[in-house]
Amino acid sequence: MHRLLDVLPVFAGDERISTRFTLVPGSDFDVDALAALERSGARSVAWEDARRRPHDLILTASPKGPLRVLSGPLVLFPHGAGFNKTISHEGSWDLPSGLDPRFLLDGGNPRAALHALAHASQLDRLAERCAPAAAKATVVGDPTLDRILRSVSLREEYRSSLGTGERRLVVLTSTWGPESLLARRPQLPAALVGGLPHDSYQFALVLHPNEYSRTGTFDLSRQLAPALGAGLVLARPHEEWAALLVAADAVITDHGSTALYAAALDRTVVGAYDGGSELIPGSPMSDLLATVPSLPEAAALPDALQAAAAAGTRRFADTAFSLQGRSLVRLRRELYRLLRLRPRSVPIEAPPLPHPNPAAGRPPAYAVRAEVSDLRVNVQRFPAFTSVAAHHLAAEHPVAGPRHLQSASLLWRRSGPAPHDAPDAVSTNRWTAAGWTARTLAELPGCRTAAAILTPERCLVRHRSAGLLSVHIGVRNADGRVLRVDPAAALSAVHAWLADATGPTAQATLTCTVGPITVEVRVTQPDEADLDYEL
Repeated sequence: MHRLLDVLPVFAGDERISTRFTLVPGSDFDVDALAALERSGARSVAWEDARRRPHDLILTASPKGPLRVLSGPLVLFPHGAGFNKTISHEGSWDLPSGLDPRFLLDGGNPRAALHALAHASQLDRLAERCAPAAAKATVVGDPTLDRILRSVSLREEYRSSLGTGERRLVVLTSTWGPESLLARRPQLPAALVGGLPHDSYQFALVLHPNEYSRTGTFDLSRQLAPALGAGLVLARPHEEWAALLVAADAVITDHGSTALYAAALDRTVVGAYDGGSELIPGSPMSDLLATVPSLPEAAALPDALQAAAAAGTRRFADTAFSLQGRSLVRLRRELYRLLRLRPRSVPIEAPPLPHPNPAAGRPPAYAVRAEVSDLRVNVQRFPAFTSVAAHHLAAEHPVAGPRHLQSASLLWRRSGPAPHDAPDAVSTNRWTAAGWTARTLAELPGCRTAAAILTPERCLVRHRSAGLLSVHIGVRNADGRVLRVDPAAALSAVHAWLADATGPTAQATLTCTVGPITVEVRVTQPDEADLDYEL
């Protein structure tokens, strides 16, 4: 169904065309399909209504089910990037449904009036396995890929929506079924999020829509809770997965064909397929996985990414996708031929992908590794559940849970809206930065440093030994872009430096490295405006 939504722009500007969706009986995934249709605003009809009336054109992304009872010319768009995997319990055990005569023929004749393929090699494979169906096939390219390519110019906007910053965005892609990444290695997302520095890496997970339907969002959120709570982005199945590939720096993949779309963007690809019977030898995905490095464990990711970067991936996409950027024009010609209509003389192009809207946020607590060398501090932050040895636990008040608030040696609080912007400004009692930090140290004896984040560049710190200090966080200008570190990370640097300092601490300028960014952090005598700043 998502595949069909990417095809429909061929009819843009044509008031003669009315579109209706129906669900073919027998699908295990009809509930989510109906929900997706509702979100898209599309109109649907019941299957019994659809079979009673004639249609000028029938579009389908799957050859399965009782399609023969529908009246009208059928156009088949195989979903995915070519024929890469089989499903053992459906049709012929060694063929994907897109090549299986059992699904493509009725009485030896092709079901489809048009079999729309993305690459000439797919036509060759179809001719080898099902010659009658190949007689109705033509290469039109891939509308989904064209939406992705159309959206490349929005990469920075997508990364901004995701809060990626200068981190390396690594997307895990998992197909569905017993050999998928999520089925074989369910702990990998949490291991990656928990084992690699939060300020250097951001992780996202793209699941096949069938996996969403099979498991359900509720159970997926429960199963992935540790990783989601630590910042893992879980992509929604329609459109958002593609926007994440545009935003990504690298992809970790099983044998699902999503990685071929990443390859078309020349993204770094690392394999995470443990083997099985579903991957078809000689397919584009088989060739890709045979070439790129594999990921034996989460800790090996930096080395795997370095090795994969040298491999290059675009050539594998070139064996799966033809007519890149031109599919809608070619497809419009074919579909209007079947409709026996002249297309409207309006230009068409693939619509851009919408901005991702992730629910993931920042972890409320971090295990922090800090290396202090005189006035230089290097900070690496990990989710609190990590097994990595840490210098201190830092937590956000009051967001973190009681266990972390009681255990953290650094507690910070981010300021709220300005007083005149607060909804009940007249009746709201607010802490000053000095008041809140004093109360926090008084009430939580395990806390050594309480800090109020006033702005992205100003904080007030109260330390049990050093007393009150103002902290000014610098920004870095790189090639015309302004780069900032998370002020909570800079506070961890100050906290570690104060614990290590042997001399006066009232005035110092630290060189602070957080992930890929290095900034100056000035520690000064407390500023009166900072003391009285309303939180």
